[in-house]
Amino acid sequence: MTHAILFDLDGTLIDDSMDVFLPPYFRALTKKVAHLVSPDKFIAQLTASTRAMVAKTDLSLTMEDAFAADFFPKLGVAREILMPLFDDFYAREYPQLRAVVKPIPEARMVVANAIAYGYQVIIATMPVFPGTAIRQRMEWAGIADLPYALVTDFETMHVSKPHSAYYREIATMIGCAPEDCVMVGNEVENDILPAKRAGMKTFFVTNAHNANVDAPADWRGTLIDLDKLLVRGF
Repeated sequence: MTHAILFDLDGTLIDDSMDVFLPPYFRALTKKVAHLVSPDKFIAQLTASTRAMVAKTDLSLTMEDAFAADFFPKLGVAREILMPLFDDFYAREYPQLRAVVKPIPEARMVVANAIAYGYQVIIATMPVFPGTAIRQRMEWAGIADLPYALVTDFETMHVSKPHSAYYREIATMIGCAPEDCVMVGNEVENDILPAKRAGMKTFFVTNAHNANVDAPADWRGTLIDLDKLLVRGF
């Protein structure tokens, strides 16, 4: 019996392709720290340290601490110098990125209905951003104020998509067996396959970009199709 529903965020509950989102994000962030480190060096190390953080599978460090251990020493700028700038960036510049994303009108209805039907609902987004950045994107999607069992971010999680351990960690955190969870997402490699390997059921969200993708999910369809399934029950 299904007790929990995990929702991917980007591309599933909000229309914010990373191909569109990341270029202005990088431009704004590099401008913020340009007086300390050149943009090229900063982006190169940010990319390398993010990849190292995502690649790790051990649970000894949070994603945040694993990133910090790799990023700041190699960049050559102390954590205590850069972190206040990062905090200020997410408070001042990051909100302006709302202009490059679009809400998905039915997202709030589907998530709210899942909660109303008694499911634990988790925002299972790739935990490579701090919580403030994820919560802001949830606000842009119109879903931030709902009562979630968990929102994954890099301060909280110890492993990331596409590892199945990410999904097992979520199940442990919410006290639910993986087989009693359904993962809802729009990407095969990050959402469907690792969740299945963890023992979860899966729903592949189709849209104009992935309608022809062969996804080995238990169910597939639009968010409206998912809402109909919620009424019947998994």
